[in-house]
Amino acid sequence: MTFAVCADVGSTYTKAAVVDLAAGVLVGAAAAPTTVGSDVLRGLDAAVTAATAGLGARDMPWYVCSSAGGGLRLAVIGYEALVTAQAGRRVGLSAGAHVVHTAAGRLDAAALTALRAARPDVVLLVGGTDGGDADTICHNATRLARARWRTPVVLAGNADVRAELTGLLEAAGVPVSGADNVLPRIGVLAPASARAAIRAVFLRHVIGGKRLSRGTRFTRLVRAATPDAVLTGVEVLADTIGGDLAVVDVGGATTDVYSVLTPDERATGPGREVAGSLWRARTVEGDLGMRWSAPGVVRAAVEERLLTDADDLGEAAARRAADPAFLAADDVERAVDARIATLAATVALRRHARGVATGERAGRDLRDVRLLVGSGGVLRHAPVDASGQVLAAVLADHGGGWALPRAARAVVDVDYVLAAAGLLAEEHRAAAQALLRHHLGTQ
Repeated sequence: MTFAVCADVGSTYTKAAVVDLAAGVLVGAAAAPTTVGSDVLRGLDAAVTAATAGLGARDMPWYVCSSAGGGLRLAVIGYEALVTAQAGRRVGLSAGAHVVHTAAGRLDAAALTALRAARPDVVLLVGGTDGGDADTICHNATRLARARWRTPVVLAGNADVRAELTGLLEAAGVPVSGADNVLPRIGVLAPASARAAIRAVFLRHVIGGKRLSRGTRFTRLVRAATPDAVLTGVEVLADTIGGDLAVVDVGGATTDVYSVLTPDERATGPGREVAGSLWRARTVEGDLGMRWSAPGVVRAAVEERLLTDADDLGEAAARRAADPAFLAADDVERAVDARIATLAATVALRRHARGVATGERAGRDLRDVRLLVGSGGVLRHAPVDASGQVLAAVLADHGGGWALPRAARAVVDVDYVLAAAGLLAEEHRAAAQALLRHHLGTQ
């Protein structure tokens, strides 16, 4: 049998899984604390050693993703806030980035100061359709060059000036990568090239630049940012089931939502989105989480009228934010965690469907979603009935002003196979699909 190791180096825990590539099943899994304080390889090696114990196989290929050290921080600079900057933001989210800053128009001194203050790992510079406006992106590239900018830049705007601006930035010592225009025509969003360029910059500059490990081995092992790997796994799952799906991942600091929708021919008509439609999308809710962001869940739930009084959960949420390592040790605390998870998932999916985070005027139509997948430690480690109740509550949410999936079933990614499938997809797609079928019950 041929085995492969798939590992996710998270901010808190490193998860390792061993996949039988022929059968498409997990044959080993383990987790260890992520050792950011010393060298992340210590935690990674510990997790892999535990996952492979007793298998008697050597020289397994390793496929690793990482969000350690805060993941990928991206800033987007566009021509117009509601068009190219919004298109760039959507592409950045799909690449697994945490978009920490968005600017539009011509950069001035104040805008440059704000950009520096956001401390991005990568800047996505966009603007102008192909053959359209070039003045703004030329001005902004020139401004970065004169400012002796040293953070990597992905240039993905008007193709007519790409070569010229790449040369300008390179001559000024700015690390720059060129990519196809994210918005080549109004209403046409083309994320693939920029997403690949952001991934390459993440691997080349960000992983090494965070000094997570002393040598070069960790940099060589990592293939993607964790959210990028998960989205790829979600895409493979959608292709496997042949229909729309959504994933809600409730974490300690954020709640991420992924959705893959079938392209709608109406999106090319007169009412189409000028910034384009991203049929495979991800949103990140930075105020919704089980620990660091638990108070944000309570505030959002009150605003959404899911709670009538913040005091109902406020104290418990504050206690979790003050001690992110807090573990629910009894049924009462586990019930509180389940309530927070339900509220976080419900609000996050409402926002995703409304199109708030993606900037889509018509929102994202989730009515044809066939499968809702729950992820995150709070769901994976909960009893089946408890995690099922969380997802059932999300699917029964009639108060959010969004159309519910008409015939969806829910499942929890208990074995954490979405990231593993995403890591395997390029080289072992059949194994990735089999893994998802076996462990998410999509046979």
